[in-house]
Amino acid sequence: MKQPFPFSAIVGQSDMKNAMVLTAIDPSIGGVLVFGDRGTGKSTAVRALAALLPPIKALKGCPVNAASAEDSPEWAGIKTKAQHKIPTPVIDLPLGASEDRVTGALDIEKALTNGEKAFQPGLLARANRGYLYIDEVNLLEDHIVDLLLDVAQSGENVVEREGLSIRHPARFVLVGSGNPEEGELRPQLLDRFGLSVDVASPTNIDERVEVIKRRDAYETDHAAFMLRWQAEDAALRDRILKARKALKRLKTPEQSLRDVAELCMNLGSDGLRGELTLLKAARAYAAFRDDTALGRSHIRDVAGLALRHRMRRDPLDDAGSGTRVARIVEETLGAG
Repeated sequence: MKQPFPFSAIVGQSDMKNAMVLTAIDPSIGGVLVFGDRGTGKSTAVRALAALLPPIKALKGCPVNAASAEDSPEWAGIKTKAQHKIPTPVIDLPLGASEDRVTGALDIEKALTNGEKAFQPGLLARANRGYLYIDEVNLLEDHIVDLLLDVAQSGENVVEREGLSIRHPARFVLVGSGNPEEGELRPQLLDRFGLSVDVASPTNIDERVEVIKRRDAYETDHAAFMLRWQAEDAALRDRILKARKALKRLKTPEQSLRDVAELCMNLGSDGLRGELTLLKAARAYAAFRDDTALGRSHIRDVAGLALRHRMRRDPLDDAGSGTRVARIVEETLGAG
């Protein structure tokens, strides 16, 4: 099977790459929403990041990729304690997927042939400990998006139907992408994605040429191209793993909490989800930079990713939410 395009070889799109790296350091940030033009590397980036991360240890035969027999749900009936290494899962959720396919349902074959009630795991089981990717998330039915966000937040999938009562771990990073011209997400759903990024096709000729060159090299001499980018991807993987460990020791001064709260209040962010997400993202960013304490520069640098999609629309403001966030960040925290 052909290896995914190297993450380090993706040209430009720094906001999208930074957002995905932050969720790799701290998956509890709550996923990434990527809106923008088609063909800008959204799905490529998800697969590339997952391929860059180290393989995970999973119980052999476990349908939810549990790390050990203790973590494997009883209904799975796994008798072995043997583990094997598997790549970090990346599961695509197609448009039109039914709720049964997403959450899992009664195994009809076993019910008909053996008269036995058994559970057929869905996409959420397969995505456990990995990534769930939804292209055109804005065209997905609202109740499915609601369901996904609930499960992503709780880390558990609960299925109650046909006399079955099943639950299993479902901890994954949700990555949704789409083109806003084809439909928008409700504000309530927007708010529940951790980070949000706008991407666009490059407008610089040199950058477009570089994209073409790298893609052509990947297609025509795959082995040489992967070897060329191996060291960059390995260095990034090491930084992510180091940041995961450093996150536990990172100091969070009281002033940083006040900065985060004041910034969200000045932006008019509803509820407290903005504060919590901004804090997590800023901490992950500080750890990635190998800093030992959270400061204003970290909060300032990730504020757009964490807050842009949480702002109320202002029909009189043509500048867009990104510009408004940047202005209020500067007014609240000072220029960087």
